[in-house]
Amino acid sequence: MSDLRDAAMKSRAWPFEEARRLLKRYEKAPPAKGHVLFETGYGPSGLPHIGTFGEVLRTTMIRRAFETISDIPTRLICFSDDLDGMRKVPGNVPNREMLQEHLQRPLTSVPDPFGTHDSFGDHNNAMLRRFLDTFGFDYEFISATEFYRSGRFDTVLLRACERYDDIMQVMLKSLREERRQTYSIFLPIHPETGRVLYVPLKNVDPKEGTITFDDDTGREWTLPVTGGQVKLQWKPDFGARWAALGVDFEMYGKDHSTNTPIYDSICEILGGKAPEHFTYELFLDDKGQKISKSSGNGISIDEWLAYASTESLSYFMYQKPKTAKRMHFDVIPRAVDEYHQQLRAYPDQDAAQKAANPVHHIHNGDVPDSRMLVPFSMLLNLASVSHAEDKQQMWGFIRRYAPDASPDTHPDLDAAAGFAVRYFNDFVKPAKVFRAPDATERAALEDLKARLDAWEDGLDPEELQSMVFAVGKAHGFEPLRNWFKALYEVLLGASQGPRFGGFIALYGVEETARLIDDALAGRLAA
Repeated sequence: MSDLRDAAMKSRAWPFEEARRLLKRYEKAPPAKGHVLFETGYGPSGLPHIGTFGEVLRTTMIRRAFETISDIPTRLICFSDDLDGMRKVPGNVPNREMLQEHLQRPLTSVPDPFGTHDSFGDHNNAMLRRFLDTFGFDYEFISATEFYRSGRFDTVLLRACERYDDIMQVMLKSLREERRQTYSIFLPIHPETGRVLYVPLKNVDPKEGTITFDDDTGREWTLPVTGGQVKLQWKPDFGARWAALGVDFEMYGKDHSTNTPIYDSICEILGGKAPEHFTYELFLDDKGQKISKSSGNGISIDEWLAYASTESLSYFMYQKPKTAKRMHFDVIPRAVDEYHQQLRAYPDQDAAQKAANPVHHIHNGDVPDSRMLVPFSMLLNLASVSHAEDKQQMWGFIRRYAPDASPDTHPDLDAAAGFAVRYFNDFVKPAKVFRAPDATERAALEDLKARLDAWEDGLDPEELQSMVFAVGKAHGFEPLRNWFKALYEVLLGASQGPRFGGFIALYGVEETARLIDDALAGRLAA
């Protein structure tokens, strides 16, 4: 452990860099509250999406990195802003007409369009917790509705009332002139309609802890700021929550970055110490658009897990958090293969290399062995040429390639075989386009088939790769990658593919020879 801690104190892996920065916060004395508090926020206006998961995962990685270099206890809170008013009806839920009647009501007061929970907010909170639990996150959940109504927020809300002018001064600098005329940090919740109101305030009474306003009918109301009868606008809420909970670290997307000085200032006005921050780049869909909860674009947690393991998703999230990430189905195969490459490298690495390896952060140092004998990309090509309908057909080829392997001894390979069949049929098969070989390629393919027919040297992938390589050189392909590109386009219907020697070893020498026959006869292109 001491070697790892020493390596972690020097590692350039981003979780350790953030952990060291957080540790400096308490280099003079440990936190008075007895722990370091990490927080992630969730706006349950729509179904949880993969970006929400990524935020909790990355925060957890920093938390675990902190625990490697420090003995200070830690906690992680996932805070749901479910008292927020529903401003628009999401496009990816049922019973949308019914929801129209409840616009501007807090999400925990809006009926659940799915009919499974007490409210829409409760439904989305349950969805969030379900997929966080699927990944085994250690977190505490806090609902804003409970936080406000239980009185846990009252002390800070009363302080916000007392220091109203100071907070307003911070906020007004960030607003356009027309918005300044009606803006207030407090949003009353109408006692009769239950709607969150965006109305100017007539009075803020710091002594009584109340606000006075007119509703849209002109009727005057006075409400206490405590007990969940009033909520804070979202920017003040950020800073006030940090002050109330004593948050030490929170990460959020780039779209929040310009608000960081506002959040920090409000936190400090309310008596807190601004936390450390980490800003990550946004997640994009296949068209380059930001992923949105309300529109449901991009890829969901459940969709990723239909085609690959949870660990592959964690690996994808680890990579370059400050670079915009395109979240679509075509990133899955590469994430799977790179994850297993890192698993295989880990046992032979020294402490510094292990600290920089993504799998160390995915598995919190308890890194399993990879039993993935065949790359996922290779399994996809096997599914293609074998027309496999299920993973049992795939195992017929895998066992010949690796006689000692079985679903019981290699469960990750077994799962990947099933994922590969599903992924191929859903995404690869519809896009496959075979072409006929030109004269040079035809001659080379005939040569390759003749050599395969005469092959008696077993299924060593490297020897087979050397033989394929020799055929390309003998027929004058320059550069040689054009030969392999031809193999992929003519035999596999794709512009890219696996190491062809490994593919032959997995699919079979005789089977590959027959595949070449089909291509030369025009049966594949047809």
